[in-house]
Amino acid sequence: MPEQSDNPLLASHRADDLPFDRIRAEHVEPAIATLVAQARQRLDALAGDNGPRTFERTMIALEAIAQPLAEAMGIAGHLESTATTPELRAAYNAVQAPVSELFSSVTLSDGVWTRLRAFAATDEARALTGTFKRFTEKTLDDFRRNGAELDLAGKARLSAIDAELATVTAKFSQNVLDATNAFELVIEDEARLAGLPASSIEAARESAASRGVAGWRFTLQAPSFFPAMTYLDDARIREQLYRAHNTRATSGAHDNRPMLAKILELRGAKAKLLGYATFADLILADRMAKTGDEARRFVGELREKTRACFESENADLAAFAGRTLSPWDVLYWSEKQRVARYDFDDEALRPYFAAKAVVDGLFDVAHRLYGVRVEPREGVPVWHPSVRAFRMRDADGAEIATFYLDLYPRDSKTDGAWMHGIVNGTGGERHVGLICANLSPPMGGRDALLTHREVETLFHEFGHLLHHCLSKVEIKSLAGTHVATDFVELPSRIMENWCWEREVLDRFARHHETGAPIDGDVFDRMRRARNFRGANGLMRQLGFAAVDLALHCDYDAAKDGDVLAFARGVMQQYSPTTLPDDYGMIASFAHLFSDAVGYAAGYYSYTWAAVLDADAFTRFAREGLLNADVGRAFKETILARGDSDDPAALYRAFMGREPKLDALLERTGLVGVTVG
Repeated sequence: MPEQSDNPLLASHRADDLPFDRIRAEHVEPAIATLVAQARQRLDALAGDNGPRTFERTMIALEAIAQPLAEAMGIAGHLESTATTPELRAAYNAVQAPVSELFSSVTLSDGVWTRLRAFAATDEARALTGTFKRFTEKTLDDFRRNGAELDLAGKARLSAIDAELATVTAKFSQNVLDATNAFELVIEDEARLAGLPASSIEAARESAASRGVAGWRFTLQAPSFFPAMTYLDDARIREQLYRAHNTRATSGAHDNRPMLAKILELRGAKAKLLGYATFADLILADRMAKTGDEARRFVGELREKTRACFESENADLAAFAGRTLSPWDVLYWSEKQRVARYDFDDEALRPYFAAKAVVDGLFDVAHRLYGVRVEPREGVPVWHPSVRAFRMRDADGAEIATFYLDLYPRDSKTDGAWMHGIVNGTGGERHVGLICANLSPPMGGRDALLTHREVETLFHEFGHLLHHCLSKVEIKSLAGTHVATDFVELPSRIMENWCWEREVLDRFARHHETGAPIDGDVFDRMRRARNFRGANGLMRQLGFAAVDLALHCDYDAAKDGDVLAFARGVMQQYSPTTLPDDYGMIASFAHLFSDAVGYAAGYYSYTWAAVLDADAFTRFAREGLLNADVGRAFKETILARGDSDDPAALYRAFMGREPKLDALLERTGLVGVTVG
């Protein structure tokens, strides 16, 4: 075991030079044990402090208790999700319980709770305004909602629940990764690849060669899976991939069914212990929706507005295909219908989206809207050779952040795309963040060529990063993306809009060989095709939200039986086709179950935020897509403000009114829109 003085998780580093390349599995347990002990000392000191009840000695001291521990766990968790090894996984799993117990003990400390209430009664507390007032009020609410008023037995039970949730949800996430990596399909007959684009055939061949096998290799990672499901003529291959994808982690060594049952049981027990009818009510108490019933009302209202168009789209697709469709047929026949209707093929755009040009274009959009400048950083420690580091400067030239891009899949990396804020900079400290994705990788020694959907993904995650890096909130726990989940997706989703605008695309979408912009006719067809099967896209998101809320509001193992069957019954109501009996997508739904909370009872947030982003973008559309004044307003009222004020108030500050549904319904092709 290394000496603690040599442990990179403990050593003092500049925020923009985190030692990702030196952290090893053997560093995790001793570093976290030390940081837990230090946090407990600070906790005990605050609980026993009999000095003046001031903001500095109470609220700021509380904020500082576990900050070093939280940042170290963020780094360790990041490495476990992007560069995992059996040793790192074991070490990360080993620290879940003690870390969870420490965080629980903060809100369950009688001494701290007594001090908080005493401070809240002081003249200083009553005179607080702005962020400091919100921080104090939210902290008191958080303590109550997290068991501060429970008796000793209740507090012990809550701490045990939190520790077990941390362990079980980490195992859930790891099972998804392992189940994804456990599958491969190697096709030896090239004739069976009919319909697949040349770029995907090349990628499958390189994937097979990387494993020392002949033929074409397909996996469940997005850049392999989705092109196969969309273009392969061979329905037998599509079916095999579909079933593998939607039964991941439902059997064998990576079976997540026991984890699902335990997570739901623990979450339900936690809610009841804290006096809430459901876990959804517990989680949503400080979100924009406030209750599980309100979230379900929102989902139900949009479902009713979408239903007729959804059914019409599906009948139309079945008629186009000339038969009843199976789930593995939907993407394939949808693409055929879209090409027939609009003469538009996504693959035709791939040559225009070279990854480097897309990244440069993204930085240019951010500069024009928000005044920030992004510069490469060389020689910065990274966790994989393909990772690139950058510096972000604000409009005044001040260096405000370091961030990293990790864009391509590998076996040691979790599937999906996400932004992770490693360090929330306050008091002159730089922000540190990163974007991870699993985009189409480089092939044949050339730059990666992306699909338009992948470009949207990159813009989306960069929106999260801007929210993190442009924060000017003085309190770390209220800074950046530390906002309600039904608001956090606004900055990310709104960035996707610029991927559809000619004025913006012409700045970076150039053919990687000729340098030509996207042909005007192709662009027009792309725009016309944007709303194609829009009701299905919206209904898919509503289905995820509905099953999330059903699991966290209604599901009772004793009454409802098998959780996969229960979830499948809910999802069927939102599916364009009949789902197979073994459909088990929920067992790999990491957004809901790979974290003690995550998006649990909050997946509706994506659609809620879609309403906000579509509506907010109407101001840019009206006043100028790259209008720096509008960008400055969005930066100052939304991006810089974090959770320093109520999200509804921040939105009104930008738009001057409450949000409207019209723009989202227009975007999905359901109704006309009135901009205002």
